[in-house]
Amino acid sequence: MKKWILPACCAALLACTGSADTAAPAGVAATASSALTEAPEAAADGPRSGRWEGVFTNGMKETYLSFVVSKDGRQLRDLTFKGYWYCGSHLTQEGGIGPLQHFTITGNKVDGVIVDSTSYTRFELHGTFNGNQAQGTYRMSITGLGCDTRVLTWTARRK
Repeated sequence: MKKWILPACCAALLACTGSADTAAPAGVAATASSALTEAPEAAADGPRSGRWEGVFTNGMKETYLSFVVSKDGRQLRDLTFKGYWYCGSHLTQEGGIGPLQHFTITGNKVDGVIVDSTSYTRFELHGTFNGNQAQGTYRMSITGLGCDTRVLTWTARRK
């Protein structure tokens, strides 16, 4: 006689959670579909995932940056600087350079410094995301060689 109690309770529970008039206990999602609809809203508050491309407003012409925001909006990776910077007293063109590590995005902001242990290149990035747009500052330098972009102001859009 006890064998039917568990299936009967499960059936009753499933019938109740599917009803629009019945509220689920606190901390428990009423249905799987409500849990799925909440996730995109949380992602909409952060930066949009995907590839971003931008320009510097105070640097040399033909100087660009690009990066990728992870699907969860918490990492900025594949940061690439393409353009001109000063090494010693010479203006040098870079075809594309960036750190192998990623920057952390918290509360629509990225603020960090990464130093590449093999090339001793220092990458400093600060920025704020707003929907499909972002803006901030960037600096890349190799202190021992006197190479430095100086502080550059950037704007970027999601592609």
